[in-house]
Amino acid sequence: MPDPAICEFVKEWNATHAWPQFVISSTSDAFRAFEKRHGDKLPQVRGDWTPYWEDGAGSSAAETAMNRASSERLAQAETLWAMLDPKRYPAKRFEEAWNNVLLYSEHTWGAYCSISQPANPFTTDQWTIKQSYATVANLQSRQLLSDAAGSRRRKEAESSRPTSRPPPHVGGYSAPAEREMDIFNTTSWPRSELVLIPHEISEGHNFVTDDQGQPVPAQRLASRELAVFVRDLPPFSGRRYTLAGRGDIPVAQSLKITAAGKPPLPAIIENDKLRVRLDEKTGGIVELRASGIEANLADTASGHALNDYLYLIADDLTALQRNGPVKITVRERGPLVASLLVESDAPGCHKLSREIRLVAGADYVELLDTVDKKRLEAASYHANDGKESVNIAFPFNVPGGEMRLDVPLGVIRPEHDQMPSACKNWLTVGRWADVANKDFGVTWVTLDAPLVQVGGITATLLNSQFNPDVWRKKIEPTQKLYVWAMNNHWGTNYRAYQEGPVVFRFVLRPHRGTTPAEATRFATGFSQPLVATPARGRAPSPAPLLRVEPADVLVTAMKPSDDGKAWIVRLFGAGGTPADAKLVWSRPAPKNVWLSDTSERPLQKLSGDVSVPAWGVVTVRAELPK
Repeated sequence: MPDPAICEFVKEWNATHAWPQFVISSTSDAFRAFEKRHGDKLPQVRGDWTPYWEDGAGSSAAETAMNRASSERLAQAETLWAMLDPKRYPAKRFEEAWNNVLLYSEHTWGAYCSISQPANPFTTDQWTIKQSYATVANLQSRQLLSDAAGSRRRKEAESSRPTSRPPPHVGGYSAPAEREMDIFNTTSWPRSELVLIPHEISEGHNFVTDDQGQPVPAQRLASRELAVFVRDLPPFSGRRYTLAGRGDIPVAQSLKITAAGKPPLPAIIENDKLRVRLDEKTGGIVELRASGIEANLADTASGHALNDYLYLIADDLTALQRNGPVKITVRERGPLVASLLVESDAPGCHKLSREIRLVAGADYVELLDTVDKKRLEAASYHANDGKESVNIAFPFNVPGGEMRLDVPLGVIRPEHDQMPSACKNWLTVGRWADVANKDFGVTWVTLDAPLVQVGGITATLLNSQFNPDVWRKKIEPTQKLYVWAMNNHWGTNYRAYQEGPVVFRFVLRPHRGTTPAEATRFATGFSQPLVATPARGRAPSPAPLLRVEPADVLVTAMKPSDDGKAWIVRLFGAGGTPADAKLVWSRPAPKNVWLSDTSERPLQKLSGDVSVPAWGVVTVRAELPK
């Protein structure tokens, strides 16, 4: 906040000093003056200015994961409103929700004394405020997503169109033999993937048919959710499915779980595309093989495996600890989903649970790690024995492979694409990383944990650092990635400790060549899953609201304009090369299409393709048809 006393200070200073003379100005005026005076002498650098202060994202891992999910959910909610009822778009409610997402993500985590005095009411009150931004945004995003579909029903009721039957268990109404679900694709590319329908709205209805009456692969999971495989759902469209208590389930492609070790444990899970083998003692993945790739993609030479749990007190890497002996059981047996559950004690935890999940016919494996964090008790959280970190290893065996990280509106290679002053002890990642050579590679997706270490456990700097020489100077070529999932390393305003269960979700997808755009589409499919909602009103249109060509131009946002008169479409050049994007509207065409910006105003009329620069974003305003 500006200091209100600054005006009097400047006035008094300038009246009593000949030099320097102070000028109160805006940031823009100050930089314009600076550029005019020194602009031709300023050095130029190019690359990612990888930040140093983001370690706080791992000091409250549960809230960080929650807030990442809220951001993705709000983007989907905006799109669903654009698809179903753009003129009633609740712009003010979205503004409030986005503000809460941003206020949590903003770097001021809490009190200056949060490490030295974690129990001080000033510390706890500050954290309560910070935490509330994440928890409120979570509730707001869920409600806005639900209300988008509900608005469609209200809209049709007002138009005297027939609505679907009332929900089950309301008043004296008994549950019907069938239930209908609408499933929506809120992204700009076609999707084929697993959808999880909550048990509250699917219980007792294990058989599913699509809008053509054809049976769909489905399975009731141990979580009581109903897993349904949706195939070829077009962009920005929906499809109605019927759930019944009896019917046929198509025969899924083979899933197999087999035992290994002595005594034999269910340690191998595979389908027709992947084979995953676990270490019977640690639960880490020691073998990851894909059809058409000869190599084992897990590098165990250093003693670590994929999805290994690594716990560290202080900064001595020789004291790195692993989890205890594991119990491996079968959680899901197929035919659509199969999974192994790995349970163990682990340092820093009450319990560690890791689920390794395969879907029939899928070319990826999902990892769901639940860390039930135990509070670190310490006399001083500034002392070495009061500092801890939770790390998860992903050493890949891709000889000569180059690593790429997804960052906001771009992709970087560690070291090569970083400014000289960038942080190299830890890096932030958006949704994915990729390690690949010219023949094959692995795309790694993170949904909850944004901090990574490249090449080893390198985030070992404790408290505040005053000596620049202690920072890592160079990242050597590597194919090893380590998640910095939790920490309390910082010395001031971040949290002193964490406790309670936190879920970290990852996805591994071997490939024989991929592009940044394809990796972004793949990862976004997990962070913005297909939306399942109880059927309301007429069945959704199977025709996409909008198609965008070419495929490497992705829609990062599709929302109604705040004035309720247009669609706002933000196009991203995810392929890394300039492209001319063609927008194909399959419903009544917009009245006019304009170039716009964050103001959402019509700036320049468009009549043809839209030029999208490499890694650039272009905003389009399409006026709603009458």
